[in-house]
Amino acid sequence: MNTKGFIFDLDGVIVDTAKYHFLAWKKLANSIDVDFTETQNEQLKGVSRVKSLEKILSWGNKTISEDEFMALMAKKNDDYLSYIDKMGESEILPDVPKILNHLNENNQGVALGSASKNARKILQKVNLISNFQAIVDGNDVSKAKPDPEVFLIGAKALHQKPENCIVFEDSVAGVQAANNANMISIGIGDKTVLSEADYVFKDFTEISIEFIEELIKK
Repeated sequence: MNTKGFIFDLDGVIVDTAKYHFLAWKKLANSIDVDFTETQNEQLKGVSRVKSLEKILSWGNKTISEDEFMALMAKKNDDYLSYIDKMGESEILPDVPKILNHLNENNQGVALGSASKNARKILQKVNLISNFQAIVDGNDVSKAKPDPEVFLIGAKALHQKPENCIVFEDSVAGVQAANNANMISIGIGDKTVLSEADYVFKDFTEISIEFIEELIKK
């Protein structure tokens, strides 16, 4: 039987932790008297913590000391982690386990490729960590998507050539990273936003086992 490498992004693909980043940033912004909206939060997606805080300060026209800057960043991370601590299996996005179980039962390679430094902790909280043979996260990479580094490391960990790998991504940069790695890119989300992906589905409820089987056979 053919074996392929299936590489999953984490946030927005397996679980939705974006809402926790929003809550933590909002709490931080409000604590220094800056308004913070969901529209502004969209501008922080895929942006580092340092750059995110710099943006919030500029929106509020605020200047703070280096010490206070570092303290606020630490506080944001603590708040975010406290939300993650309460996560459970109910946070897994619909039909993700169905696809993961099918891949595992058919001895396919399964890896995580995420920029999150908390990826392992989140997978443990939602009880999915045993589904992954390899986990590549923010602690393992130096280059951000659309650089393909995270997915190339994932392919290597699965002992697969890049052209035999399939990536599930919900961001434009993630889809570009998969394409740059010469992998099949599957967008999870809006077709108009993820138009560069080879295939796009609203979520995993639209992905059939037959479709996965076709990918394995290719």
